[in-house]
Amino acid sequence: MSNFLSSNHIFGNIVIRTILVIYLLISFSIRVFCQSDIDDSTSGRLTFLFVGDILGHDTQINAAYNASEDSYNYDEYFEYLKPVIRDADFTIANLEVTLGGEPYKGYPKFSSPDELAADCRNAGINVLVTANNHCCDRGKKGIIRTINALDLMDISHTGTFKDTSDRILNYPLILEKNGIKVALLNYTYGTNGIPVPSGVVVNLINKQRIEKDIFDSKKKKVDKIIVFFHWGKEYKSTPDDKQIDLAEFCFSRGVDIVIGSHPHVVQKMEWFKEGDNSGERLIAWSLGNFVSNQRKSKTDGGALIKFTLSKRDNLTQITETGYYLTWVYKTILKNKTCFQILPVSQFEYKPDFFLSKAYFDKMQIFIHESRELFSKQNINVPEYIYDTKDNSWKLTYNLVNPEN
Repeated sequence: MSNFLSSNHIFGNIVIRTILVIYLLISFSIRVFCQSDIDDSTSGRLTFLFVGDILGHDTQINAAYNASEDSYNYDEYFEYLKPVIRDADFTIANLEVTLGGEPYKGYPKFSSPDELAADCRNAGINVLVTANNHCCDRGKKGIIRTINALDLMDISHTGTFKDTSDRILNYPLILEKNGIKVALLNYTYGTNGIPVPSGVVVNLINKQRIEKDIFDSKKKKVDKIIVFFHWGKEYKSTPDDKQIDLAEFCFSRGVDIVIGSHPHVVQKMEWFKEGDNSGERLIAWSLGNFVSNQRKSKTDGGALIKFTLSKRDNLTQITETGYYLTWVYKTILKNKTCFQILPVSQFEYKPDFFLSKAYFDKMQIFIHESRELFSKQNINVPEYIYDTKDNSWKLTYNLVNPEN
């Protein structure tokens, strides 16, 4: 009897194990098949969205504060823009504040609550550049604390480093997905006269250093090199001679894409196409303000530039690019100051959305001035317009100065 039970028990175990092995093999095959399908369907295409300056003035800090919970929340910034932000594989912004801890302060020495970066991440911004004229506002402690905070939030970043070893290990920042590998470099013209603290590293614009960094990027077998500069003259709508010289320097050494910030107003965008990829170049001279408390003409909004990289037969090219106009709607909701970044194409025919006609008219001025500049000066970079019929964004090709 015991032998019979033992035999049955052994036989039962064999059957169970056989069934389990078959199940695991089938499951593994399905998983591999599905993963292969996913990889095949997305392989060779990568989308980037660059936005402008993220500032944190005192009014913004006060507006984000919730006294009943003794906490800060910036979700309102992104309420209407999340679909655009999350549609890109990598959304990259200039963090023009430190996360230097309390006391929180705006201009002239910025330190914002960590929640600002956390809510950027929640909205879909997954990369921040930190080399700008305000990165030293809270000294060495502020630089290191900003880096540590971003690391804890799992936000990729570049431009400032805790020490030389940190820069050697983590620079250039490599962004890789769907079989496409991109190097992101970041530099600033200066730090508002504040010396870079001993020990930490801030990427200052220096042609010799930039040339070496481009060379090091190429050694990593990247498909494209992007440089994000904090440069130019504040409130000027045209690039200055230093910007033009520096951009040409980078392009002549193998950089493919240049993005600019700092002027706090938008400047032109240019995409020069080359069929053999030998001279393809894309540049957005200044994206203006993504969010701030600046309200004077042309500073109350900005532009987002989106582009797609496509890879085929080891050749990676830009296959589409366009811009979104955004405007910062600063208003009063429930007796509290509120900041919301509006994709203007969705709201330019909705005057009833605004608390008063004055707000709507102010946005219309920004739209008119920005489109006038872009329609005259952009090359091959049209605007994404929202189509209410099917709730989608579509490129418009009404440029005055198209190259092709």
